[in-house]
Amino acid sequence: MTEPRFRLVPVMDHEIVLTEWGDPALPTLVMAHGLARTGRDFDEIASALSDSYHVLCPDLIGRGLSSWSDNPQAEYSIEYYAGIYGDLLDHCGVDRTAWLGTSLGGLIGMHLASGREADRITALVINDIGPELPDLAVERILTYIGALPEFADLAQAESWLREVYLPFGPASDDFWWRMARTSVRRRANGRLALHYDPRIAVQFSASRGELTSWDRWDRIVVPTHVLRGANSDLLSAAVAERMGQAGPEPQTTVIDDCGHAPTLSRPGDSAMVREILGGLSG
Repeated sequence: MTEPRFRLVPVMDHEIVLTEWGDPALPTLVMAHGLARTGRDFDEIASALSDSYHVLCPDLIGRGLSSWSDNPQAEYSIEYYAGIYGDLLDHCGVDRTAWLGTSLGGLIGMHLASGREADRITALVINDIGPELPDLAVERILTYIGALPEFADLAQAESWLREVYLPFGPASDDFWWRMARTSVRRRANGRLALHYDPRIAVQFSASRGELTSWDRWDRIVVPTHVLRGANSDLLSAAVAERMGQAGPEPQTTVIDDCGHAPTLSRPGDSAMVREILGGLSG
């Protein structure tokens, strides 16, 4: 397994933790994580693709060891996140990049690909998200991100993560163990809590309009492909079908045994994404 490199990047008055894979001389591929996750979720696929890409997996503000916001109403929003990523690319000297975005990371990719940064995105792979989010799925997400559970030890944290993120689909024991290690922090009382700012949930109220973005979807011309978990409650078959008939008119790959959102951590997943990116670039 290729070893990652880690660095702190100052961006827009914040400090971003960046996990980096592969030779910087290779084409760049950004992997953008989901709402309450970190860039370490991509370790397997980032390692596998690092022979062909310079892979950047940042922890977004409010997650992992990246800084938290003093103004969550304004800064925990897709528009601000897109600015973070744009400045991160500038800092890394990256003019153009392919984009793989899971859930929130897919929404940010859509924002970039439909706005003033569109020319920087060479290919867009969206993992289980669309321009319209079902209310029931949003309510399910809010049940576990709004309040941080505490754990006595890492084993208890891993057990909780396996249960709550069961829709991620089949994954190795190594994946879940790393997920536990990179998802928690020690609190003052000595117990462990999930390593994100619970105020990230403000996005579902203060900037809810950003979560319905068919107008942006219609403006995207970047070569695009959509991944959908077969049992996903966040990207329905109907929305995926509508996406395929508008905007970039992408093809959709349905991943069996997964809900929201596929981990993309299995060897077959890496091979699939490699082929998709090659087709989009071709």
